[in-house]
Amino acid sequence: MATKTAKSATGRSTTGQNFRCSECGWTAVKWVGRCGECQEWGTLEEVGTVVVRTTAATTVVRPAQLISEVDASKAAHNLTGVPELDRVLGGGMVPGAVILLAGEPGVGKSTLLLDVAAKFARNEHGQEPQKVLYLTGEESAAQVKLRAERIGAVAATLYLGAETDLGTALGQVEAVQPALLIVDSVQTFASAMVDGSAGGVSQVREVAASLIAAAKRLNMTTLLVGHVTKDGSIAGPRLLEHLVDVVCQFDGERHSRLRLLRAVKNRYGQTDEVGCFDLTDDGIQGLADPSGLFTTRTKHPVPGTCLTVTMEGRRPLLAEVQALLTTSMGSSPRRTVSGLDSTRVGMLLAVLQQRAGVRLDADDSYVATVGGARLTEPAIDLAVALAIASAKINRPVHQKMVAFGEVGLAGEVRPVPGINQRIHEAYRLGFTHALVPASESGPGVIPPNFTVKQIEHVAEATELLLQV
Repeated sequence: MATKTAKSATGRSTTGQNFRCSECGWTAVKWVGRCGECQEWGTLEEVGTVVVRTTAATTVVRPAQLISEVDASKAAHNLTGVPELDRVLGGGMVPGAVILLAGEPGVGKSTLLLDVAAKFARNEHGQEPQKVLYLTGEESAAQVKLRAERIGAVAATLYLGAETDLGTALGQVEAVQPALLIVDSVQTFASAMVDGSAGGVSQVREVAASLIAAAKRLNMTTLLVGHVTKDGSIAGPRLLEHLVDVVCQFDGERHSRLRLLRAVKNRYGQTDEVGCFDLTDDGIQGLADPSGLFTTRTKHPVPGTCLTVTMEGRRPLLAEVQALLTTSMGSSPRRTVSGLDSTRVGMLLAVLQQRAGVRLDADDSYVATVGGARLTEPAIDLAVALAIASAKINRPVHQKMVAFGEVGLAGEVRPVPGINQRIHEAYRLGFTHALVPASESGPGVIPPNFTVKQIEHVAEATELLLQV
């Protein structure tokens, strides 16, 4: 397909045809089968004539400053009133920063941001209340107020607006002059100056660029809610994630109250922190210690259970693995797994049989986590192996013991990151024993009255069960 290039009356060159990727917004002067930016096939669509312009230099209004003369206090973090969110953002929200919060429908994004809006408006850590503007394109102002009253998120300086037009929304911002702007969601707003419906690539790009420009000009922190596609990625052009300062992912299982907030991108802090929230009918609460959600409380030890300490980013979390073995009634034993990687559990069953002498070929195996936790870290291998072995020999693991370590196909127990941090978390929660991988550097500083057993092979762990 050929393209024609001509000179316009003003001397600007124009291309007869232009093609844009419907996924990321990448443009090309001719049609190609694969997008050069996101590498998707068959996503380029013809959008019409494009005028190529050049920009001349203009008068500088704000001259560049020496870096030593720049006042960094203007970019200091402000506490939101939600400690778990502050943890993820690196200490709070920076004035002028634009934060994108993405998550699946119904996960609690709007509830979280409404709670943040009310607490930030009350400004419990400052001298006077702050103005907050909450713009919603998905609900009416009355619907938002009903939810705010239900979760106790009402504040005197919290303004609500139900808008879908970008120009009107920017007018609301100019009228209120808020310290915090929340837009729910960026895919529901549209500009009359751009062709296409709300949520399209061109519209999302224009809406985001306009809101970001307003945030920088007014030194206003802005929170944008973003939709996700069926594969979990943020809907709209990839450029959206590049434009904003912080990208947060809000995740959670529908059958579980636990919600996890992670920073995928953060220009003002680290990206390995995790915030934990409990979503209830009365609102959303931060969980400083969510370990209780992933463990059971029984008076007497039960065979087939083992506790471990997993890492979510830099945050250690206590979790419990349970296993149940029954005699198989068929020629092929069942392998049922919940909350774990089924392939890895199958590997551990084979390692226990071949390397530790635990006969499992005639048993149906059921292995699961407690509380709907999803554990994929290799460090939980040792706890899974101990739970299975405990169920087989019908002997419980010590109630005050945790285990963690990666198990290889040869049966060796390999070191994992954060051994000392995991040990101290177990000690803080009242545990007294830990099975850890053997390493040259050792487990580090051991807390008082805490016993650490270093093991090199999974067979050593199964032998300890016989000594309990």
